[in-house]
Amino acid sequence: MKIPATVITGFLGAGKTTVIRHLLANAGGKRIALIINEFGDLGIDRELVTGCGIEGCEDDNVLELANGCICCTVADDFLPTMEQLLDREDPPEHIVIETSGLALPKPLVRAFNWPEIRSRVTVDGVVAVVDAPAVAEGRFADDPDAVQAMREADEMLDHENPLEEVFEDQLLCADMVLLNKADLAGAGLEGIRREVSKDIGPGVKMVETTHGAIDPKVLLGIGAAVEDAIESRRSHHDGEDDHDHDDFESFVVSFGDVADPEALEARIMAAVTDHDILRVKGFVHVPGKDMRHVVQAVGPRIQRYYDRPWHAEEARRTELVVIGETGLDRDAITRVLAAG
Repeated sequence: MKIPATVITGFLGAGKTTVIRHLLANAGGKRIALIINEFGDLGIDRELVTGCGIEGCEDDNVLELANGCICCTVADDFLPTMEQLLDREDPPEHIVIETSGLALPKPLVRAFNWPEIRSRVTVDGVVAVVDAPAVAEGRFADDPDAVQAMREADEMLDHENPLEEVFEDQLLCADMVLLNKADLAGAGLEGIRREVSKDIGPGVKMVETTHGAIDPKVLLGIGAAVEDAIESRRSHHDGEDDHDHDDFESFVVSFGDVADPEALEARIMAAVTDHDILRVKGFVHVPGKDMRHVVQAVGPRIQRYYDRPWHAEEARRTELVVIGETGLDRDAITRVLAAG
């Protein structure tokens, strides 16, 4: 019997890790292995999972692919990791794969047809997590009127939005879409549903979630065997060997203690606004606090909380990953974030 695998995709900051933490907390004893792939130089998402204190989140069950985007490194990174899981004496009952926010699911699903794993594992379903308020704000789609005006002004304009293409490719491959952060969308949810429905296949269900909360019985057990029909799922990048990550960049800002987390939040907000940053996430050391402080910013929305005590062997410092489109002024952003 094949082991089912669920691919959880979604743009930067949609809430994939939050969905997974809720899934693991409510797994009911099911042995779940988690593969995490991040775009960035710091394993924030893995740390957020293994540091949650949930049974089943032990280090051995959480594997990180840190050598690039999973959709571009399936042969070098992903397949050996899958074989490592499948060859365990006590293999998992279900595998959950969290892709980076910039990954395309289609090349990853194709890898499940490789002879090394095809007979042993199947893609139970592809779940796309959507940041509902971000869709309402138009962060992943061009303004049609503005684009048309530019095209009328310049007939030679070739207007391509890499954010929109990645977002749409994730939806085009989905078996289920989670409209996450629905509590922040207010009356705009119906419009969000209409926008998302343009890029999903017939029969794909949209489920509204808050803080990533969804019954594992809904999320797991879709039974789609996606690898068998993956070529029928359209993508902007069909015919390409991979997609170009040169459109995006990330870097780490490291500094010492943060005595005033609220002041840091204000600096993050200023940097996001002035430099059009897509995502800031990381850990902060607050003097006098034994707990590690987590900061996550998606566009203009910032979340902060203490997640777990610092380990004795850990260096207590502040490290933030900044992600944005290529051309970020790294020096200026670092000066703003590390000020004070």
